[in-house]
Amino acid sequence: MKFLADMGVSQTTVKWLKEQGFDAIHVRDMNMHRASDTEILGKARDNKRIVLTCDLDFGEILSASGEDYPSVIIFRLEDETPEHINKRLKQVLPESADALTRGAIVVVEEGRHRVRRLPV
Repeated sequence: MKFLADMGVSQTTVKWLKEQGFDAIHVRDMNMHRASDTEILGKARDNKRIVLTCDLDFGEILSASGEDYPSVIIFRLEDETPEHINKRLKQVLPESADALTRGAIVVVEEGRHRVRRLPV
């Protein structure tokens, strides 16, 4: 899986994903730190990347678009430190890998995660 981390996601998480063998990049590394959510979704779609974000707007934009890709993982956590996000990703990715590769919005909360297949 390939990931594109939004501004609310730490570079530490990108580094951790790379250590786990994933292809991950941060919007800063693509000089997109001022890009709109729509531009970020477009870049993710073009590069077949899954967006990692803490911003609910990504799910809303994707739902309204009627498209089936890119997938988005939205973190809705009380503790949004990189360590906690990485811990939740370690749990969520194996369980959601199939849906993410086919197109989904995955909302990650403290004690659970929800998967909505695209298009919504």
